[in-house]
Amino acid sequence: MTRLFNDPSDFPEEARLGLVAAHRDKLMAVPGGVVRSTRSEPGTVAVVIGGGSGHYPTFAGLVGQGLAHGAVMGNLFTSPSAQQVYSVAKAADNGGGVLLAFGNYAGDVLHFGQARERLIAEGIRCEIVTITDDVASASLDEFDKRRGIAGDLTVFKAAAAAAESGAGFDEVVAVAKEVNRRTRSFGVAFDGCTLPGAEDALFHVPAGKMAIGLGIHGEPGISEQDVPTADGLAEMLVKRLLEEVPEGVELKGARVVPVLNGLGTVKYEELFVVYRRVDELLREAGVEIVEPDVGELVTSLDMAGVSLTLFWLDDEMERLWKAPADTPAYRKGSVRPAEAIDPAEVESATQREIPLATEASKQLAGGAVAALEALASTMDDKAEELGRIDAVAGDGDHGIGMQRGSKACLEAAREALDGGAGAETVLRWAAERWADKAGGTSGAIWGVILTSIGEALGDEQPMAAERLAAGVSAASDNVMSFGKAKPGDKTLVDVLVPFAETLSAAVASGQGVVEAWAQASERAQQAAQDTANLLPRMGRARPLAEKSLGTPDAGAMSLAMITRALVPVLKRCEQA
Repeated sequence: MTRLFNDPSDFPEEARLGLVAAHRDKLMAVPGGVVRSTRSEPGTVAVVIGGGSGHYPTFAGLVGQGLAHGAVMGNLFTSPSAQQVYSVAKAADNGGGVLLAFGNYAGDVLHFGQARERLIAEGIRCEIVTITDDVASASLDEFDKRRGIAGDLTVFKAAAAAAESGAGFDEVVAVAKEVNRRTRSFGVAFDGCTLPGAEDALFHVPAGKMAIGLGIHGEPGISEQDVPTADGLAEMLVKRLLEEVPEGVELKGARVVPVLNGLGTVKYEELFVVYRRVDELLREAGVEIVEPDVGELVTSLDMAGVSLTLFWLDDEMERLWKAPADTPAYRKGSVRPAEAIDPAEVESATQREIPLATEASKQLAGGAVAALEALASTMDDKAEELGRIDAVAGDGDHGIGMQRGSKACLEAAREALDGGAGAETVLRWAAERWADKAGGTSGAIWGVILTSIGEALGDEQPMAAERLAAGVSAASDNVMSFGKAKPGDKTLVDVLVPFAETLSAAVASGQGVVEAWAQASERAQQAAQDTANLLPRMGRARPLAEKSLGTPDAGAMSLAMITRALVPVLKRCEQA
Protein backbone atom coordinates (compact mmCIF):
# COMPACT_ATOMS: atom_id res chain seq x y z
CA MET A 1 0.00 0.00 0.00
CA THR A 2 0.97 3.68 -0.31
CA ARG A 3 2.38 4.55 3.11
CA LEU A 4 4.14 7.90 2.79
CA PHE A 5 1.90 10.90 2.21
CA ASN A 6 0.60 14.04 3.91
CA ASP A 7 -2.90 15.04 2.88
CA PRO A 8 -3.89 12.35 0.34
CA SER A 9 -5.42 14.97 -1.94
CA ASP A 10 -2.05 16.75 -2.12
CA PHE A 11 -0.10 13.61 -3.04
CA PRO A 12 0.12 14.11 -6.84
CA GLU A 13 1.14 17.76 -6.58
CA GLU A 14 3.71 17.16 -3.84
CA ALA A 15 5.16 14.26 -5.83
CA ARG A 16 5.44 16.51 -8.91
CA LEU A 17 7.22 19.25 -6.99
CA GLY A 18 9.54 16.74 -5.34
CA LEU A 19 10.45 15.23 -8.69
CA VAL A 20 11.32 18.65 -10.08
CA ALA A 21 13.37 19.50 -6.97
CA ALA A 22 15.37 16.30 -7.46
CA HIS A 23 15.98 16.95 -11.18
CA ARG A 24 16.24 20.70 -11.74
CA ASP A 25 18.90 20.09 -14.38
CA LYS A 26 16.27 18.40 -16.54
CA LEU A 27 12.81 19.53 -15.39
CA MET A 28 10.89 22.73 -14.77
CA ALA A 29 7.46 22.89 -13.13
CA VAL A 30 4.71 24.66 -15.07
CA PRO A 31 0.96 24.77 -14.36
CA GLY A 32 -0.38 21.30 -15.11
CA GLY A 33 2.88 19.39 -15.30
CA VAL A 34 6.55 19.71 -16.23
CA VAL A 35 8.66 20.72 -19.23
CA ARG A 36 12.34 20.48 -20.05
CA SER A 37 14.51 22.95 -18.16
CA THR A 38 16.92 22.93 -21.11
CA ARG A 39 16.59 24.73 -24.42
CA SER A 40 15.46 22.78 -27.49
CA GLU A 41 16.37 23.68 -31.06
CA PRO A 42 14.06 26.50 -32.24
CA GLY A 43 11.57 25.39 -34.88
CA THR A 44 11.55 21.73 -33.87
CA VAL A 45 8.45 19.73 -32.99
CA ALA A 46 7.58 19.45 -29.31
CA VAL A 47 6.39 16.04 -28.09
CA VAL A 48 4.05 16.47 -25.13
CA ILE A 49 2.89 13.35 -23.31
CA GLY A 50 0.61 12.88 -20.35
CA GLY A 51 -2.16 11.28 -18.38
CA GLY A 52 -2.96 10.63 -14.77
CA SER A 53 -0.36 10.58 -12.03
CA GLY A 54 0.61 7.34 -10.31
CA HIS A 55 2.47 5.78 -13.25
CA TYR A 56 6.04 6.99 -12.64
CA PRO A 57 8.37 7.00 -14.49
CA THR A 58 5.65 7.61 -17.04
CA PHE A 59 4.93 10.43 -17.69
CA ALA A 60 7.05 13.14 -16.02
CA GLY A 61 10.09 10.89 -15.61
CA LEU A 62 10.35 10.67 -19.41
CA VAL A 63 10.85 14.40 -20.01
CA GLY A 64 14.33 15.44 -21.08
CA GLN A 65 16.73 15.59 -24.00
CA GLY A 66 16.00 12.91 -26.57
CA LEU A 67 12.59 12.16 -25.12
CA ALA A 68 9.51 14.22 -24.29
CA HIS A 69 9.52 18.01 -24.17
CA GLY A 70 6.73 18.16 -21.62
CA ALA A 71 4.40 15.97 -19.56
CA VAL A 72 0.89 16.82 -18.43
CA MET A 73 0.07 15.36 -15.03
CA GLY A 74 -3.51 14.81 -13.90
CA ASN A 75 -4.62 13.59 -10.50
CA LEU A 76 -4.02 9.94 -9.58
CA PHE A 77 -5.27 7.71 -12.41
CA THR A 78 -7.29 10.68 -13.72
CA SER A 79 -6.78 12.41 -17.04
CA PRO A 80 -5.47 15.97 -16.88
CA SER A 81 -7.80 18.82 -17.78
CA ALA A 82 -7.78 20.63 -21.10
CA GLN A 83 -6.38 23.68 -19.32
CA GLN A 84 -3.46 21.65 -17.97
CA VAL A 85 -2.73 20.18 -21.41
CA TYR A 86 -2.88 23.63 -22.99
CA SER A 87 -0.61 25.12 -20.33
CA VAL A 88 2.10 22.47 -20.72
CA ALA A 89 1.89 22.49 -24.52
CA LYS A 90 2.28 26.27 -24.65
CA ALA A 91 5.31 26.08 -22.38
CA ALA A 92 6.88 23.24 -24.40
CA ASP A 93 6.24 24.67 -27.88
CA ASN A 94 9.44 25.30 -29.86
CA GLY A 95 7.70 26.85 -32.86
CA GLY A 96 7.54 23.65 -34.92
CA GLY A 97 4.16 22.37 -33.76
CA VAL A 98 3.10 20.12 -30.89
CA LEU A 99 2.45 16.38 -30.94
CA LEU A 100 0.18 15.23 -28.09
CA ALA A 101 0.69 11.54 -27.31
CA PHE A 102 -1.10 9.56 -24.60
CA GLY A 103 -2.88 6.31 -23.82
CA ASN A 104 -6.29 5.76 -25.38
CA TYR A 105 -8.60 6.51 -22.45
CA ALA A 106 -11.87 8.42 -22.80
CA GLY A 107 -11.02 11.25 -20.42
CA ASP A 108 -7.61 11.81 -22.00
CA VAL A 109 -9.10 11.83 -25.49
CA LEU A 110 -11.66 14.45 -24.46
CA HIS A 111 -9.29 16.79 -22.61
CA PHE A 112 -6.35 16.55 -25.01
CA GLY A 113 -8.80 17.05 -27.87
CA GLN A 114 -10.13 20.26 -26.34
CA ALA A 115 -6.60 21.54 -25.80
CA ARG A 116 -5.67 20.70 -29.38
CA GLU A 117 -8.55 22.81 -30.70
CA ARG A 118 -7.47 25.73 -28.53
CA LEU A 119 -3.84 25.47 -29.68
CA ILE A 120 -4.84 25.31 -33.34
CA ALA A 121 -7.10 28.35 -32.86
CA GLU A 122 -4.02 30.24 -31.68
CA GLY A 123 -2.04 29.23 -34.75
CA ILE A 124 -0.02 26.40 -33.18
CA ARG A 125 0.05 23.31 -35.32
CA CYS A 126 -1.06 20.35 -33.20
CA GLU A 127 -1.91 16.68 -33.71
CA ILE A 128 -2.88 13.79 -31.45
CA VAL A 129 -1.66 10.19 -31.49
CA THR A 130 -3.31 7.81 -29.02
CA ILE A 131 -1.48 4.66 -27.96
CA THR A 132 -3.45 1.44 -28.42
CA ASP A 133 -1.04 -1.40 -27.59
CA ASP A 134 -3.05 -3.50 -25.08
CA VAL A 135 -4.17 -6.67 -26.88
CA ALA A 136 -6.46 -7.66 -23.97
CA SER A 137 -8.68 -4.59 -24.17
CA ALA A 138 -10.19 -5.14 -27.64
CA SER A 139 -9.89 -7.39 -30.65
CA LEU A 140 -7.51 -6.64 -33.52
CA ASP A 141 -10.55 -5.64 -35.59
CA GLU A 142 -11.12 -2.85 -33.04
CA PHE A 143 -7.49 -1.79 -32.81
CA ASP A 144 -8.47 1.86 -32.38
CA LYS A 145 -10.49 0.98 -29.26
CA ARG A 146 -7.58 -0.63 -27.46
CA ARG A 147 -6.13 1.16 -24.44
CA GLY A 148 -2.52 2.19 -23.97
CA ILE A 149 -0.32 0.53 -21.35
CA ALA A 150 3.47 0.05 -21.40
CA GLY A 151 3.58 0.56 -25.16
CA ASP A 152 3.49 4.27 -24.33
CA LEU A 153 7.26 4.14 -23.95
CA THR A 154 8.02 2.98 -27.50
CA VAL A 155 5.81 5.63 -29.10
CA PHE A 156 7.13 8.44 -26.90
CA LYS A 157 10.76 7.43 -27.46
CA ALA A 158 10.66 7.10 -31.24
CA ALA A 159 8.54 10.19 -31.90
CA ALA A 160 10.73 12.30 -29.62
CA ALA A 161 13.91 11.00 -31.25
CA ALA A 162 12.51 11.97 -34.64
CA ALA A 163 11.69 15.46 -33.34
CA GLU A 164 15.14 15.77 -31.75
CA SER A 165 16.78 14.94 -35.08
CA GLY A 166 14.92 17.81 -36.76
CA ALA A 167 12.19 15.86 -38.54
CA GLY A 168 9.24 17.92 -39.74
CA PHE A 169 5.83 17.93 -38.09
CA ASP A 170 4.15 15.49 -40.48
CA GLU A 171 7.08 13.08 -40.23
CA VAL A 172 7.05 13.08 -36.41
CA VAL A 173 3.30 12.38 -36.40
CA ALA A 174 3.75 9.59 -38.97
CA VAL A 175 6.51 8.02 -36.87
CA ALA A 176 4.30 8.00 -33.77
CA LYS A 177 1.44 6.37 -35.65
CA GLU A 178 3.70 3.73 -37.22
CA VAL A 179 5.36 2.85 -33.91
CA ASN A 180 1.94 2.45 -32.34
CA ARG A 181 0.95 0.13 -35.18
CA ARG A 182 4.06 -1.95 -34.55
CA THR A 183 3.64 -2.22 -30.77
CA ARG A 184 1.72 -4.87 -28.78
CA SER A 185 1.45 -5.39 -25.00
CA PHE A 186 -0.12 -7.96 -22.71
CA GLY A 187 -0.11 -8.07 -18.92
CA VAL A 188 -1.24 -9.74 -15.72
CA ALA A 189 -1.84 -8.59 -12.14
CA PHE A 190 -1.46 -10.46 -8.87
CA ASP A 191 -3.10 -7.78 -6.70
CA GLY A 192 -4.44 -4.25 -6.97
CA CYS A 193 -2.96 -0.91 -5.94
CA THR A 194 -3.92 1.31 -3.02
CA LEU A 195 -4.52 5.04 -3.36
CA PRO A 196 -2.93 7.28 -0.71
CA GLY A 197 -5.18 7.37 2.33
CA ALA A 198 -7.37 4.48 1.16
CA GLU A 199 -7.98 1.61 3.57
CA ASP A 200 -7.82 -1.08 0.91
CA ALA A 201 -6.70 -1.76 -2.64
CA LEU A 202 -8.92 -0.87 -5.60
CA PHE A 203 -9.30 -4.60 -6.23
CA HIS A 204 -7.93 -7.92 -4.99
CA VAL A 205 -7.05 -11.12 -6.80
CA PRO A 206 -7.70 -14.37 -4.90
CA ALA A 207 -4.61 -16.00 -3.40
CA GLY A 208 -2.86 -18.22 -5.93
CA LYS A 209 -4.61 -16.50 -8.86
CA MET A 210 -3.67 -13.76 -11.29
CA ALA A 211 -5.84 -11.39 -13.30
CA ILE A 212 -5.34 -11.54 -17.07
CA GLY A 213 -5.37 -8.31 -19.07
CA LEU A 214 -4.62 -5.72 -16.40
CA GLY A 215 -5.35 -2.03 -16.71
CA ILE A 216 -2.88 0.56 -15.43
CA HIS A 217 -5.49 2.59 -13.54
CA GLY A 218 -6.32 -0.04 -10.98
CA GLU A 219 -8.82 -1.82 -13.23
CA PRO A 220 -9.11 -5.56 -12.55
CA GLY A 221 -8.26 -8.00 -15.34
CA ILE A 222 -10.75 -9.53 -17.73
CA SER A 223 -10.34 -13.06 -16.35
CA GLU A 224 -8.41 -15.03 -13.71
CA GLN A 225 -6.26 -18.14 -13.69
CA ASP A 226 -3.77 -19.89 -11.44
CA VAL A 227 -0.39 -18.20 -11.01
CA PRO A 228 2.16 -20.13 -13.10
CA THR A 229 5.89 -20.38 -12.63
CA ALA A 230 8.05 -17.53 -13.92
CA ASP A 231 8.76 -19.56 -17.05
CA GLY A 232 5.08 -20.34 -17.42
CA LEU A 233 4.23 -16.65 -17.28
CA ALA A 234 6.89 -15.84 -19.87
CA GLU A 235 5.49 -18.51 -22.17
CA MET A 236 1.94 -17.18 -21.80
CA LEU A 237 2.96 -13.57 -22.52
CA VAL A 238 5.16 -14.41 -25.50
CA LYS A 239 2.63 -16.84 -27.00
CA ARG A 240 -0.15 -14.24 -26.91
CA LEU A 241 1.96 -11.49 -28.45
CA LEU A 242 3.38 -13.69 -31.21
CA GLU A 243 -0.22 -14.33 -32.27
CA GLU A 244 -0.32 -10.68 -33.36
CA VAL A 245 2.82 -9.93 -35.33
CA PRO A 246 1.98 -6.66 -37.14
CA GLU A 247 1.08 -6.75 -40.80
CA GLY A 248 4.15 -6.54 -43.01
CA VAL A 249 6.51 -8.13 -40.47
CA GLU A 250 7.91 -11.61 -41.18
CA LEU A 251 8.54 -13.42 -37.89
CA LYS A 252 11.70 -15.23 -38.92
CA GLY A 253 14.55 -12.76 -38.86
CA ALA A 254 12.42 -9.92 -37.53
CA ARG A 255 13.96 -7.42 -35.13
CA VAL A 256 12.04 -6.67 -31.95
CA VAL A 257 12.40 -4.60 -28.78
CA PRO A 258 11.01 -6.48 -25.75
CA VAL A 259 9.94 -4.32 -22.80
CA LEU A 260 9.23 -6.31 -19.64
CA ASN A 261 7.49 -3.91 -17.29
CA GLY A 262 6.87 -4.12 -13.55
CA LEU A 263 3.73 -2.35 -12.33
CA GLY A 264 5.09 -1.37 -8.92
CA THR A 265 5.52 -4.31 -6.56
CA VAL A 266 7.07 -7.02 -8.73
CA LYS A 267 10.75 -6.26 -8.34
CA TYR A 268 13.72 -6.37 -10.65
CA GLU A 269 15.07 -9.79 -9.70
CA GLU A 270 11.68 -11.36 -10.40
CA LEU A 271 11.49 -9.51 -13.71
CA PHE A 272 14.92 -10.78 -14.71
CA VAL A 273 13.88 -14.36 -13.97
CA VAL A 274 10.87 -13.91 -16.28
CA TYR A 275 12.88 -12.07 -18.93
CA ARG A 276 15.44 -14.87 -19.10
CA ARG A 277 12.72 -17.13 -20.51
CA VAL A 278 11.21 -14.37 -22.69
CA ASP A 279 14.60 -13.95 -24.34
CA GLU A 280 14.92 -17.70 -24.95
CA LEU A 281 11.44 -17.97 -26.45
CA LEU A 282 11.87 -15.05 -28.82
CA ARG A 283 15.22 -16.38 -30.06
CA GLU A 284 13.69 -19.83 -30.55
CA ALA A 285 11.03 -18.14 -32.71
CA GLY A 286 13.81 -16.77 -34.96
CA VAL A 287 13.59 -13.19 -33.72
CA GLU A 288 16.56 -10.82 -33.32
CA ILE A 289 16.37 -8.90 -30.03
CA VAL A 290 17.40 -5.22 -30.04
CA GLU A 291 18.16 -3.20 -26.87
CA PRO A 292 15.47 -4.60 -24.54
CA ASP A 293 14.23 -2.80 -21.42
CA VAL A 294 13.43 -4.60 -18.17
CA GLY A 295 12.21 -2.67 -15.15
CA GLU A 296 9.53 -0.34 -13.82
CA LEU A 297 8.57 1.83 -16.78
CA VAL A 298 4.79 2.31 -16.64
CA THR A 299 3.61 1.59 -13.11
CA SER A 300 0.35 1.76 -11.21
CA LEU A 301 1.44 2.89 -7.74
CA ASP A 302 1.97 -0.36 -5.82
CA MET A 303 0.14 -2.75 -8.14
CA ALA A 304 1.59 -6.25 -8.25
CA GLY A 305 1.71 -6.88 -11.98
CA VAL A 306 3.83 -7.54 -15.05
CA SER A 307 3.38 -6.70 -18.72
CA LEU A 308 5.35 -7.59 -21.82
CA THR A 309 5.57 -5.24 -24.80
CA LEU A 310 6.98 -6.15 -28.21
CA PHE A 311 7.96 -3.32 -30.57
CA TRP A 312 8.65 -4.65 -34.08
CA LEU A 313 11.37 -2.66 -35.86
CA ASP A 314 12.39 -1.58 -39.32
CA ASP A 315 15.64 0.27 -40.07
CA GLU A 316 14.20 3.70 -39.25
CA MET A 317 12.45 2.50 -36.08
CA GLU A 318 15.68 0.88 -34.87
CA ARG A 319 17.63 4.10 -35.38
CA LEU A 320 15.08 6.07 -33.40
CA TRP A 321 14.92 3.51 -30.60
CA LYS A 322 18.71 3.52 -30.22
CA ALA A 323 18.99 7.34 -30.28
CA PRO A 324 20.37 8.87 -27.06
CA ALA A 325 18.11 10.21 -24.33
CA ASP A 326 18.66 11.71 -20.90
CA THR A 327 15.68 12.06 -18.57
CA PRO A 328 15.18 11.57 -14.81
CA ALA A 329 14.11 7.95 -15.32
CA TYR A 330 15.34 6.89 -18.77
CA ARG A 331 18.86 7.18 -20.16
CA LYS A 332 20.32 5.82 -23.35
CA GLY A 333 23.64 6.70 -24.97
CA SER A 334 25.16 10.14 -24.54
CA VAL A 335 23.50 13.48 -25.29
CA ARG A 336 25.20 16.82 -25.82
CA PRO A 337 24.44 19.08 -22.82
CA ALA A 338 21.88 21.75 -23.64
CA GLU A 339 21.59 25.31 -22.39
CA ALA A 340 19.39 25.88 -19.34
CA ILE A 341 16.21 27.92 -19.79
CA ASP A 342 15.38 30.96 -17.68
CA PRO A 343 11.99 30.18 -16.07
CA ALA A 344 10.87 33.73 -16.87
CA GLU A 345 10.83 32.76 -20.56
CA VAL A 346 8.11 30.16 -20.08
CA GLU A 347 4.67 31.42 -21.02
CA SER A 348 1.72 30.73 -18.73
CA ALA A 349 -1.99 31.21 -19.28
CA THR A 350 -3.80 34.07 -17.49
CA GLN A 351 -7.31 34.11 -16.07
CA ARG A 352 -9.81 36.20 -18.02
CA GLU A 353 -11.66 39.18 -16.56
CA ILE A 354 -15.26 39.08 -15.31
CA PRO A 355 -17.64 40.61 -17.89
CA LEU A 356 -20.39 43.03 -16.91
CA ALA A 357 -23.71 41.58 -15.76
CA THR A 358 -27.18 42.91 -14.93
CA GLU A 359 -28.55 42.89 -11.39
CA ALA A 360 -31.10 40.26 -12.46
CA SER A 361 -28.36 37.94 -13.67
CA LYS A 362 -26.28 38.56 -10.54
CA GLN A 363 -29.27 37.45 -8.48
CA LEU A 364 -29.60 34.37 -10.68
CA ALA A 365 -25.88 33.76 -10.21
CA GLY A 366 -26.50 33.60 -6.46
CA GLY A 367 -29.05 30.87 -7.12
CA ALA A 368 -26.52 29.04 -9.28
CA VAL A 369 -24.01 29.11 -6.43
CA ALA A 370 -26.68 27.75 -4.06
CA ALA A 371 -27.29 24.91 -6.53
CA LEU A 372 -23.57 24.15 -6.70
CA GLU A 373 -23.42 24.12 -2.89
CA ALA A 374 -26.13 21.45 -2.85
CA LEU A 375 -24.35 19.56 -5.61
CA ALA A 376 -21.04 19.56 -3.73
CA SER A 377 -22.73 18.52 -0.48
CA THR A 378 -24.43 15.62 -2.25
CA MET A 379 -21.15 14.42 -3.71
CA ASP A 380 -19.51 14.61 -0.28
CA ASP A 381 -22.27 12.39 1.11
CA LYS A 382 -22.32 9.95 -1.81
CA ALA A 383 -18.63 9.71 -2.77
CA GLU A 384 -18.05 6.38 -1.06
CA GLU A 385 -21.20 4.82 -2.50
CA LEU A 386 -20.32 6.01 -6.01
CA GLY A 387 -16.79 4.64 -5.60
CA ARG A 388 -18.15 1.20 -4.73
CA ILE A 389 -20.41 1.24 -7.79
CA ASP A 390 -17.56 2.34 -10.05
CA ALA A 391 -15.17 -0.31 -8.68
CA VAL A 392 -17.34 -3.15 -9.98
CA ALA A 393 -16.00 -2.74 -13.51
CA GLY A 394 -13.90 0.42 -13.35
CA ASP A 395 -11.18 1.83 -11.15
CA GLY A 396 -13.37 3.00 -8.27
CA ASP A 397 -12.47 6.70 -8.46
CA HIS A 398 -15.75 8.19 -9.70
CA GLY A 399 -16.92 9.28 -6.27
CA ILE A 400 -13.58 10.86 -5.41
CA GLY A 401 -13.46 12.60 -8.79
CA MET A 402 -16.98 14.00 -8.42
CA GLN A 403 -16.21 15.13 -4.89
CA ARG A 404 -12.99 16.85 -5.99
CA GLY A 405 -14.58 18.45 -9.05
CA SER A 406 -17.70 19.74 -7.31
CA LYS A 407 -15.68 21.26 -4.48
CA ALA A 408 -13.36 23.02 -6.92
CA CYS A 409 -16.21 24.30 -9.08
CA LEU A 410 -17.99 25.70 -6.02
CA GLU A 411 -14.87 27.63 -5.01
CA ALA A 412 -14.61 29.10 -8.51
CA ALA A 413 -18.31 29.98 -8.60
CA ARG A 414 -18.04 31.83 -5.30
CA GLU A 415 -15.00 33.75 -6.55
CA ALA A 416 -16.90 34.80 -9.67
CA LEU A 417 -20.00 35.76 -7.67
CA ASP A 418 -17.93 37.84 -5.26
CA GLY A 419 -16.45 39.61 -8.29
CA GLY A 420 -19.88 40.66 -9.53
CA ALA A 421 -20.40 37.98 -12.19
CA GLY A 422 -23.67 37.01 -13.80
CA ALA A 423 -25.06 33.49 -14.10
CA GLU A 424 -23.21 32.55 -17.29
CA THR A 425 -19.83 33.66 -15.99
CA VAL A 426 -20.36 31.93 -12.64
CA LEU A 427 -21.18 28.64 -14.36
CA ARG A 428 -18.39 29.04 -16.91
CA TRP A 429 -15.81 29.58 -14.17
CA ALA A 430 -17.26 26.64 -12.27
CA ALA A 431 -17.09 24.46 -15.39
CA GLU A 432 -13.46 25.32 -16.09
CA ARG A 433 -12.38 24.71 -12.50
CA TRP A 434 -14.26 21.39 -12.32
CA ALA A 435 -12.61 20.13 -15.49
CA ASP A 436 -9.22 21.46 -14.37
CA LYS A 437 -9.21 20.00 -10.86
CA ALA A 438 -11.13 16.76 -11.41
CA GLY A 439 -9.82 15.78 -14.83
CA GLY A 440 -11.03 12.46 -16.15
CA THR A 441 -14.05 11.82 -18.32
CA SER A 442 -16.50 13.06 -15.71
CA GLY A 443 -14.52 16.28 -15.28
CA ALA A 444 -14.71 17.00 -18.99
CA ILE A 445 -18.39 16.11 -19.19
CA TRP A 446 -19.41 18.23 -16.22
CA GLY A 447 -17.44 21.07 -17.72
CA VAL A 448 -19.57 20.74 -20.86
CA ILE A 449 -22.82 20.50 -18.85
CA LEU A 450 -22.22 23.61 -16.75
CA THR A 451 -20.92 25.62 -19.71
CA SER A 452 -23.97 24.71 -21.81
CA ILE A 453 -26.43 25.71 -19.09
CA GLY A 454 -24.52 28.91 -18.41
CA GLU A 455 -24.59 29.94 -22.05
CA ALA A 456 -28.36 29.48 -22.13
CA LEU A 457 -28.91 31.55 -18.97
CA GLY A 458 -26.57 34.37 -20.03
CA ASP A 459 -25.29 37.32 -18.00
CA GLU A 460 -28.29 39.59 -18.52
CA GLN A 461 -31.62 37.83 -18.02
CA PRO A 462 -33.40 36.54 -14.87
CA MET A 463 -34.38 32.89 -14.49
CA ALA A 464 -36.76 31.54 -17.13
CA ALA A 465 -37.92 27.94 -17.39
CA GLU A 466 -37.51 28.01 -21.16
CA ARG A 467 -33.87 29.06 -21.02
CA LEU A 468 -33.05 26.52 -18.31
CA ALA A 469 -34.63 23.73 -20.33
CA ALA A 470 -32.81 24.91 -23.45
CA GLY A 471 -29.54 24.85 -21.53
CA VAL A 472 -30.08 21.30 -20.29
CA SER A 473 -31.03 20.19 -23.81
CA ALA A 474 -27.88 21.83 -25.17
CA ALA A 475 -25.86 20.06 -22.47
CA SER A 476 -27.36 16.74 -23.57
CA ASP A 477 -26.52 17.37 -27.23
CA ASN A 478 -23.04 18.72 -26.49
CA VAL A 479 -22.07 15.85 -24.19
CA MET A 480 -23.07 13.31 -26.85
CA SER A 481 -21.19 15.22 -29.53
CA PHE A 482 -18.17 15.74 -27.32
CA GLY A 483 -17.89 12.30 -25.72
CA LYS A 484 -19.42 10.26 -28.59
CA ALA A 485 -21.59 8.26 -26.14
CA LYS A 486 -25.17 7.40 -27.08
CA PRO A 487 -28.16 6.18 -25.07
CA GLY A 488 -27.62 2.50 -24.34
CA ASP A 489 -23.83 2.79 -23.88
CA LYS A 490 -24.21 2.68 -20.08
CA THR A 491 -22.95 6.17 -19.33
CA LEU A 492 -24.24 9.41 -17.86
CA VAL A 493 -25.93 10.01 -21.23
CA ASP A 494 -28.53 7.35 -20.34
CA VAL A 495 -29.80 9.75 -17.66
CA LEU A 496 -28.99 13.11 -19.23
CA VAL A 497 -31.01 12.49 -22.40
CA PRO A 498 -34.31 11.44 -20.75
CA PHE A 499 -33.87 14.14 -18.09
CA ALA A 500 -33.46 16.83 -20.76
CA GLU A 501 -36.36 15.51 -22.83
CA THR A 502 -38.70 15.33 -19.83
CA LEU A 503 -37.71 18.79 -18.62
CA SER A 504 -38.28 20.34 -22.05
CA ALA A 505 -41.65 18.62 -22.45
CA ALA A 506 -42.80 19.72 -18.99
CA VAL A 507 -41.78 23.34 -19.64
CA ALA A 508 -43.46 23.29 -23.04
CA SER A 509 -46.69 22.15 -21.36
CA GLY A 510 -46.63 25.25 -19.18
CA GLN A 511 -45.11 23.93 -15.95
CA GLY A 512 -42.85 26.17 -13.91
CA VAL A 513 -39.21 25.58 -13.13
CA VAL A 514 -39.74 23.66 -9.87
CA GLU A 515 -42.52 21.39 -11.11
CA ALA A 516 -40.77 20.67 -14.42
CA TRP A 517 -37.43 19.95 -12.74
CA ALA A 518 -39.01 17.66 -10.15
CA GLN A 519 -40.80 15.68 -12.85
CA ALA A 520 -37.61 15.37 -14.91
CA SER A 521 -35.68 14.31 -11.81
CA GLU A 522 -38.10 11.45 -11.18
CA ARG A 523 -37.45 10.27 -14.73
CA ALA A 524 -33.69 10.57 -14.09
CA GLN A 525 -33.89 8.33 -10.99
CA GLN A 526 -35.54 5.55 -12.96
CA ALA A 527 -33.18 5.94 -15.92
CA ALA A 528 -30.18 5.64 -13.62
CA GLN A 529 -31.47 2.42 -12.09
CA ASP A 530 -32.22 1.05 -15.56
CA THR A 531 -28.53 1.27 -16.50
CA ALA A 532 -27.98 -1.80 -14.31
CA ASN A 533 -29.42 -3.85 -17.18
CA LEU A 534 -26.99 -2.45 -19.76
CA LEU A 535 -23.51 -3.54 -20.81
CA PRO A 536 -20.93 -0.73 -21.17
CA ARG A 537 -19.79 0.02 -24.70
CA MET A 538 -17.38 2.85 -23.89
CA GLY A 539 -14.71 3.79 -21.36
CA ARG A 540 -12.64 1.74 -18.92
CA ALA A 541 -15.56 -0.52 -17.98
CA ARG A 542 -16.00 -1.81 -21.55
CA PRO A 543 -13.37 -4.61 -21.35
CA LEU A 544 -15.08 -5.81 -18.13
CA ALA A 545 -18.62 -5.45 -19.45
CA GLU A 546 -20.05 -8.67 -18.00
CA LYS A 547 -18.90 -7.76 -14.49
CA SER A 548 -20.99 -4.59 -14.56
CA LEU A 549 -24.26 -6.32 -15.45
CA GLY A 550 -26.67 -5.84 -12.54
CA THR A 551 -24.87 -2.71 -11.28
CA PRO A 552 -25.94 0.78 -12.42
CA ASP A 553 -23.44 3.14 -14.02
CA ALA A 554 -21.72 5.40 -11.50
CA GLY A 555 -21.88 8.48 -13.73
CA ALA A 556 -25.58 7.95 -14.38
CA MET A 557 -26.22 7.53 -10.66
CA SER A 558 -24.32 10.67 -9.70
CA LEU A 559 -26.27 12.78 -12.21
CA ALA A 560 -29.57 11.41 -10.91
CA MET A 561 -28.52 12.17 -7.32
CA ILE A 562 -27.66 15.74 -8.30
CA THR A 563 -30.94 16.41 -10.11
CA ARG A 564 -32.86 15.29 -7.02
CA ALA A 565 -30.71 17.38 -4.66
CA LEU A 566 -31.47 20.53 -6.66
CA VAL A 567 -35.26 20.34 -6.31
CA PRO A 568 -35.36 21.97 -2.83
CA VAL A 569 -32.82 24.58 -3.97
CA LEU A 570 -35.06 25.60 -6.85
CA LYS A 571 -38.01 25.83 -4.45
CA ARG A 572 -36.09 28.17 -2.15
CA CYS A 573 -34.97 30.34 -5.06
CA GLU A 574 -38.55 30.58 -6.33
CA GLN A 575 -39.80 31.71 -2.91
CA ALA A 576 -37.01 34.26 -2.44
